[in-house]
Amino acid sequence: MASNKKQSFLHGAALLAGATAIVKVLGALYKIPLGNIIGDAGFGYFNTAYDIYSVLLMISTAGLPVAMSRMIAEAGSLKRYGQIRRIYQTALCIFLILGVAGTVLMTGFSRPLANWMNSPNSWAAIAALGPSALLMCLTSAFRGFFQGQGDMRPTSVSQVLEALCKLAVGLGLAWFIMKQKNDTALAAGGAILGVTSGCLIATLYMYNSYRHARRGLSSGGGGVSSFSRTAKQLLSIAIPITIGSAGLQIITLVDTKVVMSRLIGAAGFSQAEADSLKGVYNFAQTIFNLPYAFVSPLSISILPAIAAQLTLRNARGARKTEESAVRILGLITMPCAVGLVALAQPIMALFRGYTGETLSVAGNLLAVLGVALIFTSVVMLTNTIMQAHGFVYLPVMNMFIGGVVKVIVNYILVGNPNINIQGAPVGTLCCYLCITVLNIFTMRKVIRKAPSVSKHLLKPLIASLVMGAVAYGGWRLTAAVTDSSLIQCALPIALAMAAYVILVIALHIVTYDDCMLLPKGEKIAKALRIR
Repeated sequence: MASNKKQSFLHGAALLAGATAIVKVLGALYKIPLGNIIGDAGFGYFNTAYDIYSVLLMISTAGLPVAMSRMIAEAGSLKRYGQIRRIYQTALCIFLILGVAGTVLMTGFSRPLANWMNSPNSWAAIAALGPSALLMCLTSAFRGFFQGQGDMRPTSVSQVLEALCKLAVGLGLAWFIMKQKNDTALAAGGAILGVTSGCLIATLYMYNSYRHARRGLSSGGGGVSSFSRTAKQLLSIAIPITIGSAGLQIITLVDTKVVMSRLIGAAGFSQAEADSLKGVYNFAQTIFNLPYAFVSPLSISILPAIAAQLTLRNARGARKTEESAVRILGLITMPCAVGLVALAQPIMALFRGYTGETLSVAGNLLAVLGVALIFTSVVMLTNTIMQAHGFVYLPVMNMFIGGVVKVIVNYILVGNPNINIQGAPVGTLCCYLCITVLNIFTMRKVIRKAPSVSKHLLKPLIASLVMGAVAYGGWRLTAAVTDSSLIQCALPIALAMAAYVILVIALHIVTYDDCMLLPKGEKIAKALRIR
């Protein structure tokens, strides 16, 4: 936007990451007590609704915001402000159609969907989450408008408002329903209503931000394409991205059905036992998603930055941005992944109170997901880089192949009574390892002077492995002298963080150019003695 100060991609990523940190803290304050209020079975119903919602959300919002962001960045770099308006208006119409369809499906067919998922008691959660499909489509249109111009502030604020509302309304309703009715299925639905109310607040805030922003957007700067031409261009970018993302989500949905079917069938568990096992796995996924969420801001910020540089034929600047993104990815992802592996058991004991055999199973689930975190993060970033370069179909094929691998691995492992639910994260790991290999190979083939992923991840990996050894040793020593889960987590994490900061500085993982892309980068570089 003409009047706004242009943010660097790392500045924007830092804003989104800060918001994500707040959102994840609020999310932990939401989901951890929620698990205690509605139990593992209720948590399973909650996540079954989310599995269905994620597919519809991916179909509605995976490709269009990316297409909006890329096209608005290109138009903005050429100062075609009238075209920015047209892109937004066209995308909004498409979003409305998809959002209404998703809401009608979830609210009108909640019971058939719950039965199809082999989780009939999740119907209330599915119905309560239905309106969020429309609300998130509207919010995504506003977010795409701002993100394409490099302005991440409205998105950041809306995410925090959404999380606050979800926390207050969701927990309150779940507690009230359990106290009054003692009905786990209805309580899961009440918890989901918190999500829906949070989406409503976020939508209203984004609309208000858009009303103020559009006044400062000039209508000049070159020709404006027709509605049909703009829609065609949007869909040509969005459809392949959506097919890839939604395809993987659909495979994940099928995979959830396969996991439940194999637990109940081949593995010999009852419906109640399978619901509880799935609830334990879903909670491990909740912890896994905490650090993974910090990769999304990087991907959101990097796409318009690369697209704008490529539009101006600045290939060198685009590659420099990509390599900085890979380094920052490693800096964030590697210690989180290794930390989840090293401290899997004390983390699950602290946040969910598991003990005995359940703790052992939960720890194994989280440890495998910790390894998978590295590959899921690389997949997200490499997908974004290829999409920014215009190769939107290639990630689709790779994601589909990985999804098929996941279903096959889970079918085999989960059906084994000795492995059962512990096979599910192995399927996730194999899926994203496969996609990572395919993405890196593809990127090197289609992008001239593609960024070196392994080169820029090596140093963060070395630092993280040393950090992981410190964390694991700290846990074993702490466990020998105290039974407190809080101390067994807090002390090793503090030691590990100190070790990691020292190693990052000693190995020169962050460059001076990286610091200059951050707010107050000069002071950060000076404090870290980076030249």
